[in-house]
Formats: sequence, structure tokens, C-alpha cells
Amino acid sequence: MLTHALGCTGAALSMSLSWPQVYKSCVQRRTSGLSATATALGVALPLGWITYGLLSGERLQIITNVVTGAAGLAIMVALLATQPALRSRRALVSSAGAAGALVAVLVLSGLVAALPSVRGAQIAPLLGLVLAAVSVISAVPQPLALLRDRTQDLSGLSPLRWRLGAASAACWLSYGLATGQAGVLISASVGLVSSLIVCAVLYLRSEPSADSIDHGAARWRDGITTRNLAMAGI
Repeated sequence: MLTHALGCTGAALSMSLSWPQVYKSCVQRRTSGLSATATALGVALPLGWITYGLLSGERLQIITNVVTGAAGLAIMVALLATQPALRSRRALVSSAGAAGALVAVLVLSGLVAALPSVRGAQIAPLLGLVLAAVSVISAVPQPLALLRDRTQDLSGLSPLRWRLGAASAACWLSYGLATGQAGVLISASVGLVSSLIVCAVLYLRSEPSADSIDHGAARWRDGITTRNLAMAGI
């Protein structure tokens, strides 16, 4: 019962975590700070987990990643639309290379599973490990980009998306432990670390709100006034 609850909670969070970023990227058209490589993998990885779900019979994975993949696709389209430099051939090859390799592995897995003497359940564990390895790769570009360039504009990143990502990864981590699915466990562990790093960077580099600035300025003016009055003997 607890395992099912963890899976459902993780699925709900996974399906909702990308939509704050979709709103910021597609509606507000703000994509500064997004990693093109991570965004491309954000489309390819859900395709991988959908394939994994089809082979293993995990319906939860299929439903979750159909929604997640749609959100990832919307973010990628917004990124390419708002940053023309990323649409050059060289930039596309650089950012989509890992995603293209993963799609090729998925096609190969489907062809092997279609053979008469092979069952999908036999291919799923191996594919799960491949997806876990790709998840490790996909979790690196975004936090690495933030840590390497401390001056870049982060206004295009949604803090809520990464908080939900940390919560979702924690649920899938527990789910992977409970069900013994190594691929889910490894993927969730790396995703949790990545999300926490991005959350920390966004928090540390967040700009003070207008209210806090006004309040601080008012306290500074009051302090100056008080000292001036004291010096005047008033």
C-alpha cells in the first residue's frame, strides 16, 4: 500500500513539476538560464521511460512520462523560438547529440523486443539501466551551467519547477528502493541531487524583493536621522 502511494505521489509530482517552467517559457517567453542539452534530454528521457513502461508493463511510467514529455517538448520549442542562436546546425548537434543517441537506443530496443523469441520484460531491465545512465548525464548540464557561470541571467528558470523536482525525485527514490527497480533508484538519486543544487543556486542568487529593499532603505534613513538628531543634541 505504501509503495503504491509513493508511486502515485511521485507520478503526480512528475506530471506537475514541468508546468511552472512551461508557463515561464511559453507564456512569459523567458528562457534565460535554461540548458539546451538538458532541455533536449527532457524530451528524449520521457520517451525512454514510456518505452520502458511498455516493455515492463508499468502503466504508471507510461502515463507519467506522456505528460512530462509533452511539457518538455513545449519548453524545448519555446527555448528554440526565443534564442535563435540555438537553432544553428552546430548548436543543434551539440545540444541534441545525447538525446539523439538515446532515441536510437529506444528504436533498437523496440526492434529487439519485437523478435518472436524475446519478451519485453527481458529487455526492460537493461533499458532501465541505460535510462538511469542517461538520467545521470541529463542531470549534470543544468546545475553545471549555473555553477560555471555565476553571472548569467537566471530569470528564465522557475524555482517552483526545481522544488517540485526535488520532491518528485525523493518519492521515486523511495519507490525504487521499495520495488527493487535499480534504474528508477539510480535515476531518482541523481535527479534529487541535481534539483537540490539548482534550488540552492536559485535561492542564493535570488534578488531581494521590492518590499525588502524599501524596508531596508527606510531603516537606513531612520538610522541616519536618529544619529543626526543625537549629534545635534536633540
